[in-house]
Amino acid sequence: MMRAHMLAELLNHHLLSSIFAVVATIALFQFVAVFQRKLNAIWLQPMLVSILVIMSFLLWQNISFDHYFASSWFLNALLEPAVVALGFPLYQHLSTITKQWKSILLVLCIGAFIAIVTSFVVTMLLIGDYAIAVALALKSVTTPIAIAIAGQLDGNTAITAFAIILAGFFGALVGPPWLKFINVNSPKAQGLAIGAASHAIGTATVSNISYEHAAYSSLALIVSAVITATFSPFIINFLVTLL
Repeated sequence: MMRAHMLAELLNHHLLSSIFAVVATIALFQFVAVFQRKLNAIWLQPMLVSILVIMSFLLWQNISFDHYFASSWFLNALLEPAVVALGFPLYQHLSTITKQWKSILLVLCIGAFIAIVTSFVVTMLLIGDYAIAVALALKSVTTPIAIAIAGQLDGNTAITAFAIILAGFFGALVGPPWLKFINVNSPKAQGLAIGAASHAIGTATVSNISYEHAAYSSLALIVSAVITATFSPFIINFLVTLL
């Protein structure tokens, strides 16, 4: 009880709580990442495990998420440079990518179209709720873009955010072993598939495999987001007229 009380007092001090939140979060992530590499366990996804542990800790100590978010401001500030850093492997393979841009663009357009159509149509047929169908149709792009489009189309933004997280973690956990199982061993194909389906979370996962995986996954993440933002409103409105 005394240790728990001391910990609560520590977290109530702004500077100390910031240091504790940042150091503890990084240490937890690295600890899980080391174990994942040693055990070669794809299910031991560092980001997912870290989120679950932090959630449990916040509930145990009765700490609000707003307090933790404010304390870990330094990590949040690193998100933007981390996204920019994804451009480095993309730059390294730029010459190869420019030679294949037509094929890459065609593949990503087909992938985005299939993802939007199948998710929307299946949800409408099974559930019949337009707001949920829109939310699930946008699950394969980054959160800011998907939520913005969902808001414009009167979709459920809360379900959109949840579906994006679920798609990201599912692709990060299942994507690489599944691609190997169906004999898709090309780093380019794996990167494009994971980036298009599982956006930033999947890209972060495959970036640990190789720079080539990171380059093509980053490319798929960016291009798929642009394609979805541009064409999804037209596709969804057209599907509504058919259904």
